[in-house]
Parts: sequence; structure tokens; C-alpha cells
Amino acid sequence: MNIKFIFGLFLLFSASLTAYAAEWELDKSHSGVYFSVKHLGISNVKGEFTNFEVKVTGEKETVEKSEVFARIYVDSINTREPKRDEHLKSADFFDVMKYPYIEFRSKKITKVSETKLRLTGDLTMHGVTKEISMDVESPGYEIVDPWGKTRAGFNAKTTINRKDFGINWNKTLDKGGLVVGNEVDIIIELELIRKTNK
Repeated sequence: MNIKFIFGLFLLFSASLTAYAAEWELDKSHSGVYFSVKHLGISNVKGEFTNFEVKVTGEKETVEKSEVFARIYVDSINTREPKRDEHLKSADFFDVMKYPYIEFRSKKITKVSETKLRLTGDLTMHGVTKEISMDVESPGYEIVDPWGKTRAGFNAKTTINRKDFGINWNKTLDKGGLVVGNEVDIIIELELIRKTNK
């Protein structure tokens, strides 16, 4: 059989699957992107990004075939301290003028249990792309709200090393500790609304 014909059938089949998969839109008022990093080795500084987009395509029954794309606008960083936020936006850290957003694109989704997933994909930050994995918990999806909309809720957690992405600024304390920790805990809470039907 002609290889071009086979390839054409494959593309047609893939397009059909995408066309019938549900699209989900972000309910931003019930979602958030949060982070936590050590300060002086004795406490945690917590913050969030208030401006972000998430696009999800997939079905509950075939969740492993779902696709996830997220974009976070770095300029929206908020740690409740304006001077610190400006420093984080500067070339010492995120360099927001050069790298205005962070992106994540899924590559693989593994179903661990009925309520837990393992999400793997490429995270691009500060001009560097690295593969990361997140533990995802879904206490409930395919829930119909009182207004007839189908919703899904997800909580994703991971830890990254900021130096892996070229964000290296730091100062060493007299006793050898660091002003800013290198490991960053990330928590993403999403509530999604189904846009299209099968």
C-alpha cells in the first residue's frame, strides 16, 4: 500500500479524534498558580502569578490522550511585596523584558488511579526548556454544576530547581546558607468548564 496514502489516513484519523475531543476553558476565578521558595533557609516566601491561560483538550474516558497547554505571564507575579516583585521581574531573576512568559506543553499523561494522574511535559522558562513531571489529583471531574455546565477540577504539584532554568541569582550568608533557596515548590489549582460536546 502506498506510504503516502497510509500517512494521509493517519492524519485524517488523528484530526477526527481531535475534532471529537472535548475542549475545556479555564474558570479563572476558581483557579490559581502558586509557588513557594526558602528564604534564608528558615522560612518560606510564597507567591502567585495572577495572569495565566490554560487550554485542555480531552475526555474523562481517555484521559491519557488529553493535551494540556499553559502560558503564565511573568509580569503578573505577586509576593505581596512590590520591591521584591520588581526584583523578581529584573534580569537577576525572570528577566521579564526578555522572557515575558512561562509555558508548559504536555507530552504524556499516565493514569495512576481513579483520582490521580502523572503529567509529563516541557516547561519553558527564562529561555530554557526542560521536561518536568507533576503529580495531579482530581477530586472530581465531569461534574455538572447547578447551572448545567460540566466542570472538572485538578490540583497539580511539582518541585523544580530554578538553576536548571538559568535563574541563578543568590547571596551567601556568613555561615554558608543562601538568601534564596534553589528548589521551588509549585502548586497549580484548576477549575475547567467544558466548551464542546462529543
